[in-house]
Amino acid sequence: MTPICRCAWADSSPMMAAYHDEEWGVPERDSRALWEKLMLDGFQAGLAWSIILRKREAFRAAFAQFDPEAVARFTSADVDRLVLDPGIVRSRAKIEATIGNARAYLAMQAAGEDFSSWIWGLVGGAPIVLGSGPVPTKTALSEQISKALKQRGFKFVGPVIVYAWMQAVGLVDDHAASCFKRAKASD
Repeated sequence: MTPICRCAWADSSPMMAAYHDEEWGVPERDSRALWEKLMLDGFQAGLAWSIILRKREAFRAAFAQFDPEAVARFTSADVDRLVLDPGIVRSRAKIEATIGNARAYLAMQAAGEDFSSWIWGLVGGAPIVLGSGPVPTKTALSEQISKALKQRGFKFVGPVIVYAWMQAVGLVDDHAASCFKRAKASD
């Protein structure tokens, strides 16, 4: 059997290979799922993505399955509870940002701005396929999106976090040229 050629980072563990093969770079069009993944990328800042993947189900339990309406109602008591939750990354700033980001997400909805339509509109409705060469950590577009998110009240959405999110949700195709997913990323 011929071995599968993946992006190099995906071969670090079976968990990372499964994430790469089944999720990373697959275009996500559901607004709530896009928001959840952006929140998880915010928690990942400064950490390895494998940590967030291992804790993802605990994050979902802690944050009401990332239901923005439920999270927006979290109080300071919820923040105190979450800071003590060993199943998640216990950063008060990131927890508070997630609650604020739920409110910002809902404010976009209330203003008639669908999160998925908005973000996909910024990339022309289809994944941006990058050429070969080194994979950037941020781009002019991730800087633009970061700024637009911040203007809408989002936090922990700097251009590097936004670019990692863009890769994860298939807004850009950063699969290595030799990766078996490269040709399929925009399917």
